[in-house]
Amino acid sequence: MHSAVGTHVFPNMAAKKLFFIPSLRTIPSTVLQSLHLSHNSATQLKPPFMPQTPIALSTNVIKSYCETGLVKDARKLFDEMPERDVVTWTAMITGYTNWNHDVSAWVLFSDMLSEGIQPNAFTVSSVLKACSGMRAYWGGRMVHGLAVKRRLVGFVYVDNALIDVYGSCSGCMDEACRVFEEVLAKNVATWTTMIAGYTHQGDGYGALTVFRRMISEEAELSPFSVSISVRACASTGATSLGRQIHAITVKNSLESSIPVMNSMIDMYCRCDCIPEAGRCFIEMTEKDLITWNTLIAGYVRSNSAECLHILSKMESEGFSPNGFTFTTVIAACASLALLSCGRQLHARIASRGLMADIPLANTLVDMYAKCGSIVDSKNIFSDMPCRNIVSWTSMIIGYATHGHGKEAIELFEQMISTGINPDEVVFMAVLNACSHAGLVDEGLKYFESMASKYNVIPDKEIYGCVVDMLGRGGRVKEAYELINNMPFEPDDYILRAFIGACKTHKHPTLGKIVAQRLSGVGSSMSRTYRMLSNMYAADGRWEESAKMRKLVKRLGNEDEAGSSWLEFNNEVRRFVVGDIAGSLEGWDDKILHVMIRHMKAEWHKPYLESLLHDF
Repeated sequence: MHSAVGTHVFPNMAAKKLFFIPSLRTIPSTVLQSLHLSHNSATQLKPPFMPQTPIALSTNVIKSYCETGLVKDARKLFDEMPERDVVTWTAMITGYTNWNHDVSAWVLFSDMLSEGIQPNAFTVSSVLKACSGMRAYWGGRMVHGLAVKRRLVGFVYVDNALIDVYGSCSGCMDEACRVFEEVLAKNVATWTTMIAGYTHQGDGYGALTVFRRMISEEAELSPFSVSISVRACASTGATSLGRQIHAITVKNSLESSIPVMNSMIDMYCRCDCIPEAGRCFIEMTEKDLITWNTLIAGYVRSNSAECLHILSKMESEGFSPNGFTFTTVIAACASLALLSCGRQLHARIASRGLMADIPLANTLVDMYAKCGSIVDSKNIFSDMPCRNIVSWTSMIIGYATHGHGKEAIELFEQMISTGINPDEVVFMAVLNACSHAGLVDEGLKYFESMASKYNVIPDKEIYGCVVDMLGRGGRVKEAYELINNMPFEPDDYILRAFIGACKTHKHPTLGKIVAQRLSGVGSSMSRTYRMLSNMYAADGRWEESAKMRKLVKRLGNEDEAGSSWLEFNNEVRRFVVGDIAGSLEGWDDKILHVMIRHMKAEWHKPYLESLLHDF
């Protein structure tokens, strides 16, 4: 029997009767091992071994093919079978869904129904998984109707699959909730699927509500349900609840789960609880690459310099950085303006053949632009074999930051010619480029084309950018008209940008009118009064300037001192206004001389007028 199964799949007599195969294919060793294990276990459990029917044997081979990823071979065998039962159809459909061939699973399910084969609960749950993968909401509803008709609703794996379809494919959780409430015996997968559905909809509060109910009903917890709930805490900023879930994790002995602790570290980082994230990291007995990447990404948001130390420690412990690791650390270099460090990482990325990674290349474009090397930024952008909208946006922003407005506009037009539709972020970049380069008319043209040509509705940030552009260009009255005709109430950012323009172009009356609309309190109003005082001083209205100064002193709020940093002789030095710390002794003169030399080379003429009265 062993040789017959191993060589021809079926016993010789049955094979001759059922099949007409011109040449028999060699069965992969993994499939043979699976069949032998199945035979041995059957022999041990049910002696003597009872031979299976040809349909059952072929179905087992199809399952073995699918388990090892040989889906095409499974389908060939499936098509060669003269007879198939519902188990065979279900095995093939499940094989397709397990390997994300969702369309093929749906087509096969349709063929099954057309041949009059009635599905069972396993068939329905598998095809519902395919509907979820295809985001086919109406397909899921059709299968739901069929399940009701066949009285298959009530099987927990069918109900769980329905919750998953409605949670991932519909615009709300109403239908998923109805199915959930009708499940009499909820298992851990039922609860987890419901929490995941709310998370997929972006409703972290709904996910946490279900998790609370799960705890109150003393349902079994799984690492997956805890991980998703912790992510919901991160998305909603629910730090206190996240700490409670951390305690529940320890109580249920789930702290040894790497995915759970990775989610915990991410939650603490996103909620600005870096010390707690660090403690979680240290207490983990086992770590994977995701653990290190999560901690590095958390430090980018709070302490970018620490990212480089964590990367060094990660490599010393035998972990090799991947594209995500490099993307995060390059972003840290960009925020710190560490050009030399960024170049070293770039060399490592290129040597590992990771330059085809689009998000990583995008980050390099952004890093070089922020570090002042727009030429390197352009070179990387030009060498990219594929680009997405983020690639184009990063390069346009780079040009805008460096004052290359015409190049930014040319790149925007080039992007449009490739068929990529611009979004709000792209328009922000283009408008900023026009603003800094003084291309006001071109900027207004793009602003007017947003809704009419590209169906992008301008938001407050876009309007604020246009106000700033008009103000920089000296068209203060047009900026004032735009503020009054906005489809929404302008925020303080827009109004302060206008007041700054009034100061620069000496329109104190309009500035005072707009200042009365500011809603800020405390330090926000302090900044406003400072701007008004400087504006009046620039116009020679010293009495009114003095009144604004008194209001600033009465508020007693100190603005955060301005700062900047420079990389000099492979060291980064930070300079704060009014800082006379001894640690900078000797460096300030050297760097100042370097800056003056560059200013003279560019024929820069300093603007000293406001320096006499600004405070």
